[in-house]
Amino acid sequence: MDPLPPDAIQRVLFVSPSVHVYAIPPLTSTKGYLAASWTTPSVHQFPACRLRIVETAIPSSSTPATSTSLAPTASETLTTTLLLEDPSTGDLFAASPYTTPAAVSPALDSSRFFAVRVVGEGGRKAVLGIGFEERAEAFDFGVALQEVRKVLGMDGGGADGKGLVGEAPAGKRKVGGKENVAAEGPGKKRDWSLKEGESIHVDVGGRGRERRKEGMGVGWIAPPSAGAGVGFLPPPPSAREVREEKRREAKEMGFDDGEFGEFQ
Repeated sequence: MDPLPPDAIQRVLFVSPSVHVYAIPPLTSTKGYLAASWTTPSVHQFPACRLRIVETAIPSSSTPATSTSLAPTASETLTTTLLLEDPSTGDLFAASPYTTPAAVSPALDSSRFFAVRVVGEGGRKAVLGIGFEERAEAFDFGVALQEVRKVLGMDGGGADGKGLVGEAPAGKRKVGGKENVAAEGPGKKRDWSLKEGESIHVDVGGRGRERRKEGMGVGWIAPPSAGAGVGFLPPPPSAREVREEKRREAKEMGFDDGEFGEFQ
């Protein structure tokens, strides 16, 4: 690997003390890799290696050491690399720059195995298989790669695997390798006042009532008209009116109460 500049900062995102490493056969199907074909006796297996995921931040311009300024660096380039190392000596066995999600492919038939594209000295490329002893460790490995994709902006598509931090243009900011539009400015209010020549139209009167009436369902009761009462009953007839009504009905039936007094 190329030597790093003295102001580079490295951070270890994941460590597995021991993983199995396989020289897997070439891919013969577009569906993906099958771990069952790696564990056969005909496949060569390398000694177990230590696996690390290392994030490297390289500032593009930093503040001189003699300066008293506390301003952050202008920008920095983030890269992530998978390292397969000798567990005893720490010597590098193979490295895989994680520049695209296709650099690590999970096996189709097991959640503990992955196919990793490695780059050797001189730029030679190969695909190695790695296998974890525990499923929990393989799960943590997948979660770490997911966080790397978020930081480098690979989930949004079109990313080149390198995240630039600190160079967001005005009005925007970098979050997870993506630009989000920030607020235009604090305290800025929108003007809702009417401009010259503008007016507000309010629909009042019977037209709106008729539309509401037509939209009503069954059981809607129309309001009373202007000349109708407000729900009061007529007053009861007087006693004299009752007597006259009885007398009139008796005469119509053929009774005459002139001789015997008032008809009862």
